[in-house]
Amino acid sequence: MADRHTLRVRNTKETQIALSLSLDGKGDYNVHTTIPFLDHMLELFAKHGIFDLGVKARGDTHIDDHHLVEDIGITLGEALSEALGPKKGITRYGQAFRPEKDAGKGKALTTMDETLSYIALDLSGRPHFDWKVKFTVQNKAPFSFELLEDFFQAVAMSAKMNLHIKLLQGRNNHHIAESIFKGFGRALSMATAIDPRRAGTLPSTKGTLT
Repeated sequence: MADRHTLRVRNTKETQIALSLSLDGKGDYNVHTTIPFLDHMLELFAKHGIFDLGVKARGDTHIDDHHLVEDIGITLGEALSEALGPKKGITRYGQAFRPEKDAGKGKALTTMDETLSYIALDLSGRPHFDWKVKFTVQNKAPFSFELLEDFFQAVAMSAKMNLHIKLLQGRNNHHIAESIFKGFGRALSMATAIDPRRAGTLPSTKGTLT
């Protein structure tokens, strides 16, 4: 199997980003975005998706976090698209409920308390994004949670992914965000996994995923 690893660099007048991604990793991460909450979310994504992820990023956060959050989403989506390559043999579809149980040990992998989200995606090559998540407005919150919609939209568009994210229930903003990032990691891990039964063929009757 070809090495599904890539490095993407994005430099603009607003942001400077270097991002490495390995789809066949061990869940290792080294993330420094200057936004501590986003660092934590990206670490959860890598750990639960079993991706190796490196991010070094900075931007005009003295204005607000929007440019940097969105541009990291764009760069992650581009890295994902490049690492997938021709997409031969991939499972293509992925989905995840959070929280979920470890069927082997019967122990919770994560405790999201009151929160339950659903993530479904298709690496179809046809970008679409649907977001049905509401956060509680907090005037003094350390992170603007509405930026997560912009982040995931940027990922979906630049990766040419069909991505649906739905909050089924939840009260705590931090729990909601964790549930989504962990679920996204697991759904993407499922979709990018190589299915040996496909023998290197594309999972499409059209013969293309573009």
